[in-house]
Amino acid sequence: MAGYIFSREPKTVALVETKYRKIATQIPAPGTKEIITRLEKTESRSMQGQFPIIWDMAEDFSVYDIAGNKWIDFTSTIFVANIGHGNKRVSTAIKEVLDKPLVSTYAYMSEIRAKYLERLIEFAGPPFGKAFLLSAGTEATEATLKLIRMYGQKIGKKRPGIVTLNGNWHGRTMGAQMMSSNAEQKAWIGYEDPNIHHIDFPYPWIVTEEQGEEFFKKQLEFLKQRGLNLETDIAGFMLETFQGWGALFYPKSFVKAVRKFTEENSILLAFDEMQAGFARTGRKFGFEHYEVSPDLFACGKGMGGGVSLSGVIGRSEIMDLPEVGNMSSTHSANPLVCAAGLAVLEEIESKNIVTETARKGEILKNSLKDLKNKFPEVINNHYGEGLIASVIFNDFNNISKNELASQISEKCMQKGLLVVHTGRESIKLGPPLTITDEALLEAMSVFEEATLEVIGHK
Repeated sequence: MAGYIFSREPKTVALVETKYRKIATQIPAPGTKEIITRLEKTESRSMQGQFPIIWDMAEDFSVYDIAGNKWIDFTSTIFVANIGHGNKRVSTAIKEVLDKPLVSTYAYMSEIRAKYLERLIEFAGPPFGKAFLLSAGTEATEATLKLIRMYGQKIGKKRPGIVTLNGNWHGRTMGAQMMSSNAEQKAWIGYEDPNIHHIDFPYPWIVTEEQGEEFFKKQLEFLKQRGLNLETDIAGFMLETFQGWGALFYPKSFVKAVRKFTEENSILLAFDEMQAGFARTGRKFGFEHYEVSPDLFACGKGMGGGVSLSGVIGRSEIMDLPEVGNMSSTHSANPLVCAAGLAVLEEIESKNIVTETARKGEILKNSLKDLKNKFPEVINNHYGEGLIASVIFNDFNNISKNELASQISEKCMQKGLLVVHTGRESIKLGPPLTITDEALLEAMSVFEEATLEVIGHK
């Protein structure tokens, strides 16, 4: 979000009223600035910088502000609301827990915990046998790091090396940020872990599907040149299923080469599925696009339908590496989140959301293709699978690509569409998976209008 500041001063914009959108006031709505000011006085600055909208209610794929304005939500609160905001099945499950009442149990057991874990493992399918539940995504990636290193120690690796990808993102706690490659954001740590290694990401404008395996082999050579023994110094690979800012997937051949190498050298393969899991990409889990099975994966976001639920899912022998009491979390596996998580799985399966997301993803992809054809000088490309996508912009008429993306994001907001402002040359699109075809197409029409207005076409 750095580099572009959204105005919090109410601005008169065109009024809108359709089945899915309503803009009936100035934007931001009167009263918004005052609440933002209150937040700035009491809340860490790191939480600022998003659109100047005070959320008052969110239902299914709609977001409402304090003045009753209504937006089509293409953020899913950053890919959390996969089954829709305020999902009734989830709300009912939570109410039943509250009415019982049994909200918190720490590591003490409950029946709903057993029921949820059984369904979760069934949903994940073979070869995954066990899971460890947590509260936040960064906890899950930290737990994955720990399990990889415990595995390496158990089988006698000389060093607990973990290989991650430049440009990937795994969270904001220490281990997660060390695995991420953003040097500026992890400068606070003060040192680099000598056993975390980064290789280059195979960006689609650099590496074709046919070149994926060869590209990976070159990255292995770079690791060897840094003095690593590839057999004894690496315990695991951690791949973000797609690179977040651009919804950029790997060439399938690249991931298959990683899997082959890890299997041949007793190295674990893990995926960070935070944004990709629970039907978001038109598969149950995003790694399925690569036709590989990892040894374990971290997940969260859409997992809980809006409550704080994350987890690591993996092969039983890996998940059982920590001794009793060696890996736990205060709020992990509490009855409330287990009930919500179970409701999410029931909603996904009963409404055929995986298949429906793949189908709607084709609608989104075709709309983006049309958009690129209309604005070839403005739009560099679009990427994504299912209902996660990005639009990558070019510099245009003395407007930098970052500025262009920010201006279009703001214009969408003024017209009743919320998109993900990345702060760089991309806009991400990720509506709740329950969005209707009609609303999806209307949103893309708004996106086109916003683009036209920003670049100055009539």
